[in-house]
Amino acid sequence: MDINSIKITANSDLLQMDKNTLIAEIKRLKKEKNAVIMAHYYQMGDIQDIADNIGDSLALAQWAAKTDADIIVLCGVHFMGETAKILSPQKKVLVPDMAAGCSLADSCPADEFEAFVKAHPDHTVISYVNTTAAVKALTDVVVTSTNAKKIVDQFPKDAKLIFGPDRNLGNYINSVTGREMVLWDGACHVHEQFSLEKLVKLKSEHPDAEILAHPECKRPLLLMADFIGSTQALLNYTISSEKKKFLVATESGILHEMQKKNPDKEFIPVPPNDSTCACNECNFMRLNTLEKLYQCLLTESPEILVDEDIRERAVKPILKMLEMS
Repeated sequence: MDINSIKITANSDLLQMDKNTLIAEIKRLKKEKNAVIMAHYYQMGDIQDIADNIGDSLALAQWAAKTDADIIVLCGVHFMGETAKILSPQKKVLVPDMAAGCSLADSCPADEFEAFVKAHPDHTVISYVNTTAAVKALTDVVVTSTNAKKIVDQFPKDAKLIFGPDRNLGNYINSVTGREMVLWDGACHVHEQFSLEKLVKLKSEHPDAEILAHPECKRPLLLMADFIGSTQALLNYTISSEKKKFLVATESGILHEMQKKNPDKEFIPVPPNDSTCACNECNFMRLNTLEKLYQCLLTESPEILVDEDIRERAVKPILKMLEMS
């Protein structure tokens, strides 16, 4: 039976499955195939709930490096699947929807970034994990929002550094480290779109709420924040804080885990500029669904493949990150 007929069968089966049956089938296939499901905090709640591991980009990379599963199903976006494959080349790495890309990674084409790096030949290249494997292959050390400051701080104060691709995160790291890193001009469409005006209005309506913001947000919004941190750091803060109400300026998927960890607290998403929606979602993250996760396990596709030459170069800065973290 070819892959197309398998997919047709899967689709037919899906029409007859309720949610509980679908979840049971996913669990059955996972056990049968010795697969592990890893999900980012920005996934929809149903996928977070069924995942074996749920975390931010750093945690996903760490788990991918040490899992003993035969198959990794990465419920996130494409670069996360690439990172898992780079770290575990002997594993089969699947993603539920190959179209789940990343606007930030797309803002940094490898050929243009290579020219940028060559224009600064005496600089060390630090790249955010939200990049393609080809960009990682041009990099000296990869960072995440969790460990970026810690890693940058380990370089001499007079070191010449390139930071890409997120200009907002780069500006934030410059501000808290006193650096003057050369920044690539890229951004995440989700974090770029938060409305300062709507945040001010929300704060006036909820004066007792603390403002939490991801460092990929623009500087004016960060200046309003009571706490700035990575996705994991924001979650940890809500758990340790005595406050009962939070205005959250990051992708709204994290609110699912925040609410689970803090059932007695209130979380209000900060809305984007050009929308009547009360929250700010990544349309790429939302491409993954339980139905696609089921088909992914059933057919063992789509599969992430990385050119071996690129993989061998890209793994070095990722391992350097894990070492420096």
